[in-house]
Amino acid sequence: MNLIFIDRLPFVRYIRHASSLFQDKILQYTLKVQTTREKLIRILQNAHAGECAAAFAYRGHWMSLKDSPEKTRIKEIEAEEWDHRRRVGGWLEKLDAKPNKIREKIFWSIGRTLGTTCFLSGWFMPMYFAGRLESQNSVEYEEAAAFARELGMHDCVEDLLDMARVEVEHELFFHETVAGHRLLPIMRRVFGWS
Repeated sequence: MNLIFIDRLPFVRYIRHASSLFQDKILQYTLKVQTTREKLIRILQNAHAGECAAAFAYRGHWMSLKDSPEKTRIKEIEAEEWDHRRRVGGWLEKLDAKPNKIREKIFWSIGRTLGTTCFLSGWFMPMYFAGRLESQNSVEYEEAAAFARELGMHDCVEDLLDMARVEVEHELFFHETVAGHRLLPIMRRVFGWS
C-alpha cells in the first residue's frame, strides 16, 4: 500500500503545482489589466515632475552661458520641456489622475538646485548630464506609449512618441555639444553615456 501512495504523491504534487501556476497566470493577467493604467499614470506623474526639474535646470543652464547658439538652443529646450509638462498634465487629467505632489516638490527643488549649480560647475558638466538625462526621458516616453497602446489610447500614443522624439533631439544636441571634450572619455567610463 505504501508503494502506491508514494507513487501517487509526486503526481498529486504535480497537479497541485500545475493548478497553482494556472491560478497565478489568471491572477497575473487580471493584475496586468488593472495595473496597465496605473503604470501609465505612474510614468506620466514621474515625467510631469521630471519636466519641471529639467525646465528649471535648463533655465539656470542657459542663464549661466554667454550669448551663443548653445544658449539660444538651451532656451528653446527649456520651452519644449514646459510644453511637455503641459501635455503630460493633460493626459493625467484624461486618466482622472493628478501629479504626485511630493514628487513635484522634490523635483522642483532638484531643478532649482541644478539650475543654480550651473553657475558654479562650468560648461561641460551641465551639458553632459543634460544629455544623459534626456536619453532616459525618451525611453520613459516610449514605455508610456506602450502602456497607452495597450489601453487603446491612440492619440496619447502619438503624443508620447512625439515627446520621445523631441527628447532624442535634445540628447543629440547635448551629445554633439560635448563631443571631443577632454573629460568625455572619463565621464563615459564612469556614467556610461555618449
